[in-house]
Amino acid sequence: MKLTKYKYAVLLFVGLLTASTANAQTKEIMVDGLKVILKQTPKDVVSVRLFIKGGADNYTKEKEGVEDLTVNLAVSGGTRGRDATTFATEAEKIGAQLGASSQLEYSEINMTCVKMFWDKSWDLFADAILNPAFDPKEFDLMREQYVANALASSSDPDEHLKNLALSNAFKGSPYERIPSGTPASLANISLADVTAQYKKIIGKQRCFLVVVGNITEADLVAKIRASLAKMPFGTPYKKVTPTLITKPGHFVEHRDIATNYIRGMMSAPTKETAEGTVMQLGMSIMGSRFFLELRTKRSLSYAPAAFYSGGVMLNPYNTIYISTQDPKQSMEVMTSIINDIKRDGFLQSELDDKKQTFLTQHYMGQQTTNEQSLTLGMYEVLGSWKLAESLPTQVDNTTLKELNRVFDKYTKAIQWTYLGKQEQVKPEDFKQTVEEKKNKPY
Repeated sequence: MKLTKYKYAVLLFVGLLTASTANAQTKEIMVDGLKVILKQTPKDVVSVRLFIKGGADNYTKEKEGVEDLTVNLAVSGGTRGRDATTFATEAEKIGAQLGASSQLEYSEINMTCVKMFWDKSWDLFADAILNPAFDPKEFDLMREQYVANALASSSDPDEHLKNLALSNAFKGSPYERIPSGTPASLANISLADVTAQYKKIIGKQRCFLVVVGNITEADLVAKIRASLAKMPFGTPYKKVTPTLITKPGHFVEHRDIATNYIRGMMSAPTKETAEGTVMQLGMSIMGSRFFLELRTKRSLSYAPAAFYSGGVMLNPYNTIYISTQDPKQSMEVMTSIINDIKRDGFLQSELDDKKQTFLTQHYMGQQTTNEQSLTLGMYEVLGSWKLAESLPTQVDNTTLKELNRVFDKYTKAIQWTYLGKQEQVKPEDFKQTVEEKKNKPY
């Protein structure tokens, strides 16, 4: 009876969230060569993002960190008409928040404001993009901060393990580059590198704009034509070819720490396919099995995990993770759980429950204009913002047969990365999945 009430509550909540966005309309328009995605909602909090395609593919391994440094300096280092202090003061007075980030597949410059100060906020946003000062003093200060952050990241086991795992699994591809940079790469980045990078990436063929909020199309078009339409056309970006993880392997980096950190990475389907949604469900269910077996039953770890890479769109991957004092037993159990699923399949009850929680989390995550603009932009990087709106249907259409088939297809090889005491592991401890053709539930 409790389960029935829970399911009813979840369905009711999802229904209410869906209804609350029923009046939202998303459209794609071209304004003097710049693609614009406008989602009109009743909310008076407006989110604006200028996406730049390419991400880590826009620079070399030796210059990793240059694009993140570039876009952040553009929005916080002042403009040619406003120094950094004046710019920040004007933004603070009207509650406008400007920021920037650089990821593996894209960079973005963002602004959040209230509709009351939309005109003034847009003026600041456009000024930062069109007229960044790139002041030498501001550059030196920001680069020092980046170096300090990079040193802190390298000493953080989880962050260092993530970077190591990506480098090992995607050797030779843009995905082995660290967007925030390393102490060594940042030290070699000059102000001339930053200005050259900005000139390279800011152009209508590589950028697109996403706006979510209570804004009219006519007003937005007029603002763009008076400002961002002045951007050069620039050069187009060509999508990278996905790198599949087809061969098993392991990498060990010794570090004398109390707890050992382990990541196993496997290939995954991209999100524009139905298989991508199916794989997300499968990894989420496996994460629940990991938690029950590795933490609750065996106390091998406080926070084991299994997940599909949420922020990587063009070349996604599946990850299994654990921090433990018993790496040998942990990897054996993790691989055994995967093999159990490959042999016997998931349960229908697992899929039914996961569909409900998955959709609830999805709709809850889309309640703010910021999250909506980010999601639309990420799917546009993948190929089309329209794919973001098909996710609920794909979840509903997932069958147990398809779930088992897709999971089996993408769990054939694990690239292990180990950070910890080297003497606690041997090559044979890095287990791999096995193929069992009998009893396949599909």
